[in-house]
Amino acid sequence: MSTLADWLDPLFDAGEMRAADAWAIEEQGVPSLDLMERAGAGLARVTAAAARPGRVRVVVGKGNNGGDGLVVARLLREDGHEVDVLTVAPPEDLRGDAKTNLERLPGAAPEPFAPERLDNSGVVVDALLGTGFEGSPREPLASAMAAINAQDGPAVACDVPSGVNASTGEVEGEAVRAVATATFHGSKIGLHVEPGKEHAGRVEVVEIGIPRGAPGGEAGGLISERVLDLYPRRTRGGTKFASGVVVVVGGSMGLTGAPTMAARSAQRAGAGYVQVAVPGPVQAAVDLRLLEQMSRGLPDEDGFHMPAGADEVRALAERAGSLVLGPGLGRAESAAEFARVVARETAIPLVVDADGLNAHAGRIELFSERTAPTVLTPHEGELGRLLGLDSDEIKAHRVAHAREAAERSGAVVLLKGDDTIVAVPGGPLAISPGGTPALATAGTGDVLSGLIGALLAKGLSAIEAAALGTLAHVLAGMASAARFGVDHVMAGDVIDALPRGLTQHD
Repeated sequence: MSTLADWLDPLFDAGEMRAADAWAIEEQGVPSLDLMERAGAGLARVTAAAARPGRVRVVVGKGNNGGDGLVVARLLREDGHEVDVLTVAPPEDLRGDAKTNLERLPGAAPEPFAPERLDNSGVVVDALLGTGFEGSPREPLASAMAAINAQDGPAVACDVPSGVNASTGEVEGEAVRAVATATFHGSKIGLHVEPGKEHAGRVEVVEIGIPRGAPGGEAGGLISERVLDLYPRRTRGGTKFASGVVVVVGGSMGLTGAPTMAARSAQRAGAGYVQVAVPGPVQAAVDLRLLEQMSRGLPDEDGFHMPAGADEVRALAERAGSLVLGPGLGRAESAAEFARVVARETAIPLVVDADGLNAHAGRIELFSERTAPTVLTPHEGELGRLLGLDSDEIKAHRVAHAREAAERSGAVVLLKGDDTIVAVPGGPLAISPGGTPALATAGTGDVLSGLIGALLAKGLSAIEAAALGTLAHVLAGMASAARFGVDHVMAGDVIDALPRGLTQHD
């Protein structure tokens, strides 16, 4: 039985895909040649749909991916397409099912690969490397990938773009950039995580005849709209306190917008009562921005929070269901120490964002001292500071470092991006299906924090609140983009669209 939540659509890593193939062939008696035939047929359909006028060029390696490519070449030739098969290895190196499909190939025999053979292609099929690839491709494969990328025709990838790690999305050298990827049996994690996601283009899953009940798909999944069913609806006999009480802690001189947006987001997401704790000197500015939310001025040092205010936060938290820490906090040392004390000593569900995370730079293990649920919401730069790494290192290895952060902190870690990754210690990944660049604007992170805070206050678990918040945020961004245009969305628009984001879409 699957350990994935029922609101996740399973994704496979390379090992799980190998296990599914082996189970079908060795335990269920499905001929491997039949699996290859169905894979090639699905890839041929995707290729024909992507093709422009011109010859089809199928670039094959010597493994099973090459065999899939040979099936494509045969089927498209039989359908009347002009197809050239270009091989980076001598055809006599082919073995097993790939060799069988070479023998079945009608028309011209494969020719040695040369970059100029790709000129004026209507479409190029990348059938070089499969799901088992890791690391940096060697020659002559690397040069063939570069040539595929350099030519003008669209490229279609077989299962996974060559050069992309199927399990992680990592790209350590040359990798094919495809307009579409036909992936077999189930989608792969690496097709939905950057930089692999960018290389994959449109992903289409091709059923290849592996029977139901196959193992795998436990490493992670795509967050589906089924997660919206978790949202707790208000009842007729409910109160504002039953709807969820959220405390937002942040703000500093010049940074009053962030906590107010988090607070407004929490209430628009359904929280019944929201309080905002800010340094005393900025309370008046915050009050001008808020109508439905309450404010509390705390002790300050030059307009920033200071540790002496932590006692008042603990008092506010006694009647709250969650606390959002960090929006607009600033980077003064007094504010950082305040944030560490609040995170350590507040015994309710906690969302940490922005400078609440930066206050824990190089000290991520401090979160493991907490007993209540914790959600960390870093972007790559903030996660890099938490782990003591450069943001480029995080960008190159998003899956590995999201998992590392979850293990070291004991928290649910939401690594933001179009491919937002939600990692839980020892559990599967929940990955955002992505949606819109409309969210690439200041303040949308504060909106997400307030949204997750509201969901925690309503009683959802940390992983449920993070995953539901991730998808609802995307859907609200898409609704805002539909109204204003992608380039014109502001964070406040996303707040106003949260009701749409929290509703099932047809």
